[in-house]
Amino acid sequence: MRVLIVGAGLAGLTAARRLADAGVEATVLEARDRVGGRTRGIEVAPGAWVDAGAAYLGDRHTELNALIAELDLKTCPTGMVGASRFELGAGETGAAESSTAQNSGAEPGGVGAKPGGVQTGAAETRPGRFPPLNAVALGELFDLLADLTAKVHPEAPWLTPDAAELDATTVAQWVYRNLRHPDARRFFPLFLGEMMAADPADISVLHMAFYLRSGGGLRYLNAFEGGAQQDRVDGGAHQLCERLAADLDVRRGEVVHRIQATDSGVTVSSTGGEQHADAVIVAIPPVLADAIDVDPALPAPRATSRTAPGCAVKVQLVYPEPIWRDHGLSGWSVNANGPLLSTVDDSPSDGTVGVLTGFVTGAEAHRYAALAPSEQRASAVAQAARLFPFLPDPVGFHLTDWVNEPYSRGCYAALFGPGDWMSLGPGLTEPHGRVHWAGTETSTEFFGLMEGAIRSGHRAATEVLAHAPATPSRRS
Repeated sequence: MRVLIVGAGLAGLTAARRLADAGVEATVLEARDRVGGRTRGIEVAPGAWVDAGAAYLGDRHTELNALIAELDLKTCPTGMVGASRFELGAGETGAAESSTAQNSGAEPGGVGAKPGGVQTGAAETRPGRFPPLNAVALGELFDLLADLTAKVHPEAPWLTPDAAELDATTVAQWVYRNLRHPDARRFFPLFLGEMMAADPADISVLHMAFYLRSGGGLRYLNAFEGGAQQDRVDGGAHQLCERLAADLDVRRGEVVHRIQATDSGVTVSSTGGEQHADAVIVAIPPVLADAIDVDPALPAPRATSRTAPGCAVKVQLVYPEPIWRDHGLSGWSVNANGPLLSTVDDSPSDGTVGVLTGFVTGAEAHRYAALAPSEQRASAVAQAARLFPFLPDPVGFHLTDWVNEPYSRGCYAALFGPGDWMSLGPGLTEPHGRVHWAGTETSTEFFGLMEGAIRSGHRAATEVLAHAPATPSRRS
């Protein structure tokens, strides 16, 4: 039996590995000249790597932790010792807030509806990660989110009570109707950007609630110690795919544009020509999968005009050492004015250099990605100097624009807009004859995370094997 896999990210490669271990001839077709999908490593100093894409994991990510161990890799803790810095511009409309209003289509007076430019407030230092905003207002916000999350059907969001209404409502509209305190409105777009790389105008309430439920709940997703951001892969998560690919037949530079299926097999057409197989697993984001011409035609699309790319640009500022630690700071910051809406200490565990990773998310990511490279660097460096005045000019600057990456179409994951879950959800994992689906967006467990990608790859491989003739196992 021969199976073709489209996409050499975590989902595609884990599917290929499981098939190969079962004795199936598995060939992976990858559009890029590298493997890894939405994981990507950057060498910031000789032998020192950081994650420009997916990075964090927790103890509930059992399949990911098992894979790390199998590939002889290790994890290191995400450092969060010390105080945090906040620049939230209290009393003014920050970039994250105002950009949401401009794009939300929400009622007047909605999120960030105040007109006017951004004014930068003084940065504050606080112990821990709780922002210097009204604690009661934020508590009420988190209670509302927890109530929403608890109602979601975890395996079939479209079966959630009032699913149609929740899926027809944008998060921006939900915020307008439910958040009254200005501090809650100011903080919410920053929270959503950190959790989902989303702008409130782009996603439905059902998608937000499902994402939080799928990832283990609000508290788990948002936590470092004991949560989903507790650890990193030592040396970079990109090593996972590189080590998986080393033992597999992976063909790079092959952009798949057509899949033709018959009763006897499939023919996959790519920039490298035509290949024939018994089945195919498509393990790429929904918008990219939808661009492939499938014959016979799919009963429903893989994406709609409302399915948006995850809005993330990731920036790494490199310093001779993590200087902020000497000042009692963790490197964590939250900034309402941008461009870096949050920062975290991503310094390599060997202490060779200090790395401050900045996240530009939501509508701000589109604005920032459109700047000239010199402007991108200047604005990020200026912000870092404002938040951490003792920092020298960085010795390195690296930027990964996931918004405009043609073979990812965003990061962390696709964003399901109004109506998407009701129309797309029931068919996300349903095989189309010999065509099977993988990718983190097809996983109802840890949707959008590396763990979800791995679980989807295992599921798709299991589906294929269920219809395969008996074959000697590679490990037998």
